[in-house]
Amino acid sequence: MAIETDVLILGSGIAGAAAALRLAQDKQRQVTLVTREHDPEETNTRYAQGGIIARGVSDSADLLVKDVLRAGAGLSFPAAVRVMAEEGPALVQSVLQEAVGTEFDRGADGRLNFTREGAQSIERVLHVGDTTGRDIEAALIARLKTLPNVSLYPGYTGVDLITSSHHSRDPLDIYRPITCHGAYLLDRDKAKIGRVLAPATILATGGFCRIYRHTTNPPGARGDGLAMAYRAGARVINAEYVQFHPTTLALPGAANFLVSEAVRGEGAQLLTPEGRHFMDEYSPEWGDLAPRDVVSRAIHEEMLEHGYPHVLLDLAGAMAPENIGERFPGIHATCLQHGLDITSTPIPVVPAAHYCCGGVQVDSWGRSTVQGLYAVGEVSCTGVHGANRLASASLLEGLVWGDRAGRDIATREDLVPLETENIPPWKKSSPGDAADPVLLHRDTANIQDLMWLYVGLARNGRRLGRALKELNHLWGTIDEFYRRTRLDDSLIGLRNMAQVAWLVTLAARHNRESRGTHYREDATIHEFAGLYDTEGPLPSALSEF
Repeated sequence: MAIETDVLILGSGIAGAAAALRLAQDKQRQVTLVTREHDPEETNTRYAQGGIIARGVSDSADLLVKDVLRAGAGLSFPAAVRVMAEEGPALVQSVLQEAVGTEFDRGADGRLNFTREGAQSIERVLHVGDTTGRDIEAALIARLKTLPNVSLYPGYTGVDLITSSHHSRDPLDIYRPITCHGAYLLDRDKAKIGRVLAPATILATGGFCRIYRHTTNPPGARGDGLAMAYRAGARVINAEYVQFHPTTLALPGAANFLVSEAVRGEGAQLLTPEGRHFMDEYSPEWGDLAPRDVVSRAIHEEMLEHGYPHVLLDLAGAMAPENIGERFPGIHATCLQHGLDITSTPIPVVPAAHYCCGGVQVDSWGRSTVQGLYAVGEVSCTGVHGANRLASASLLEGLVWGDRAGRDIATREDLVPLETENIPPWKKSSPGDAADPVLLHRDTANIQDLMWLYVGLARNGRRLGRALKELNHLWGTIDEFYRRTRLDDSLIGLRNMAQVAWLVTLAARHNRESRGTHYREDATIHEFAGLYDTEGPLPSALSEF
């Protein structure tokens, strides 16, 4: 593979797809969209059950700003939150509903059916049953496939970003600002590494929660984009803020299955195995609809204190049986497959790693600190989510910043292609042996176990220090493994997981303040909940940052 294009997009979730749709409006612009999976719909977006924030009845941008800031535990960047609140709902309508035809649920009167989720002060979340992400993703990809100037390349794994400072044949480029000119990619079917050169590159590769033993994320969420950006010299911030979803299904054989927060939005309550309702003890104001960090730690503390293997989520006591299957068909069907009828029986649930609030630092247009490199969606850090993401804000942020990145690239005249001869093809080393699957499995499990035990829901200095020591050792072993072994997707992913795990752990150890999703047992905190007062003037201007 040797391609020259106007824009390279790595990732086909809502953020990458939104960028491609915006850029493709110029029929002369060639957009190359690459995805690791052979099915371009197989993204983190696809697994979003709950919904996407829009503009509910009696809702306002100011009210959404207030909710995001409060859930973010005092670390959300107000200017970024304002951008999302002002632009997001209109894009839900113009892009998702009108341009690609997503059919959100409506009531008997034909009006859009809004629901409420954790830390939301009003019903403002649009959904398609409990498969919102799947339907949005399918509609986006179907539309992209009709555009003649968008080329889809499924089944390609990013190896490294191409930068002038690291890869140019001109030795003087090391003195110039780091500039991205595309990426080296592994063709998974042919096992060959090629290159795509572009004056603008957009990372839309999703998050990294597969570095944890228990996660809601699909296998591809290994932190590939974050690791590549870090190696290229991009600034990474807030990596320690990893959100754990409070409710994943705790049944044998049901690994990684998320029970949407929308279930609690419809009135479901969290109970101990003995039937005690406990959330009011931890968050009297919000109860079961407290922010995710609050609910996850409450469950964690109940399990630790009483030795529970899980807690229970009782939906049967809140909804009529005939309505449960209609509102949550996916959850209902999955539980039935495992012998659990949620219309009559509470759901056993436990927390699991779910979302990365930090990532590649970007500005209001998705620009990273590396010239020519943008990052959108979960791989990025706009500052919107702060120390804890508001429920159903992830899809909206991806939509807004994907569109913004596309708009910005479309107007820039300083993005010019590098002379092709200045960028060498991938350096061939000795072919080496194929990666030993036993070693791949063991190293992956080591990272996931270490992160779950030492850098999970509850952290302290001793555990974090032990984690760094072990990760440094693992990195040396894995990097040597990587350099002497024939490259394949699994080996690339393992190396990226090790690097991202180190970044998360280093950030967590450095940050001694307990805030939001970063809960330090050895820090003094004001309150369990991590809810922060947002009284006072709200940001009003769309500040460029």
